[in-house]
Amino acid sequence: MRYPVFCAPIILSLGLLVACSGGDQGEGPIVPPPPAPPEYAEKHMPAGWWGDAQKLEEGRKLFVGEANPDVNCASCHGRDGKPVKAGATDFRNPERMKLYSDTVWFWRISEGVPNTKMKGWKSKLSDDDRWKLVLFERSFGLSGKIWSVETNQWVDAGAK
Repeated sequence: MRYPVFCAPIILSLGLLVACSGGDQGEGPIVPPPPAPPEYAEKHMPAGWWGDAQKLEEGRKLFVGEANPDVNCASCHGRDGKPVKAGATDFRNPERMKLYSDTVWFWRISEGVPNTKMKGWKSKLSDDDRWKLVLFERSFGLSGKIWSVETNQWVDAGAK
């Protein structure tokens, strides 16, 4: 079927609209992140924190900017983990988030993510506060899961 020449821009525009409108908030394909550098490789969630409701709440307050006015993760990642700014990771996507160990997550919060707007927070947040963020952010897409150092994967909290 042939279309008049004036239809081509409309068809192309519709194709771009369809291609850009759905999916994963522009995050691209789901691929594992690079491994954490050696100075972070052995860092893991402090013992007893995975089930600590108080630490989880402290992480929430940090995430939404209540605990530290210089830090507001929700301004990009959304209060519910759904990004509100282009390029921010959607923490609700378990297929993507299960690829991030607690170590990698802590490293990325600490140092930022190269070639993105995500900056490092280690100058504004203590180690404990960065772990609280890992704890809270995990609750969006990996609720009920904990990182198993032994199996090197996320497992059900009761299975450990």
